[in-house]
Amino acid sequence: MVTTANELPGYRVVRNFGIVRGITVRSRSVLGNLAAGIQTIVGGNISVLTELCEKAREEAYEILLQHAAQHGANAILCMRYDANEVMQGVTEVLAYGTAVQVERVG
Repeated sequence: MVTTANELPGYRVVRNFGIVRGITVRSRSVLGNLAAGIQTIVGGNISVLTELCEKAREEAYEILLQHAAQHGANAILCMRYDANEVMQGVTEVLAYGTAVQVERVG
């Protein structure tokens, strides 16, 4: 279970493992740059870059889940994404949150 909230309704935290993260660094290919350049001329959604961003977030999220599982967590609270350009055309995507073990209340 993953949430951006501070708690999971119906569950209580029984153990806090601390911060976990998933990070990936992606670059655009020459062909991707060309296709994106053509799409900017036409206007609208730049699907080549949208797909790249979605893949990067998905990969960072999966690594986050793996990191939490390595700690024995069954939930992640306060999950967030962050992205930074490391160098021109190269972007770091970070998914992070607090790994916890929760149990159902009641």
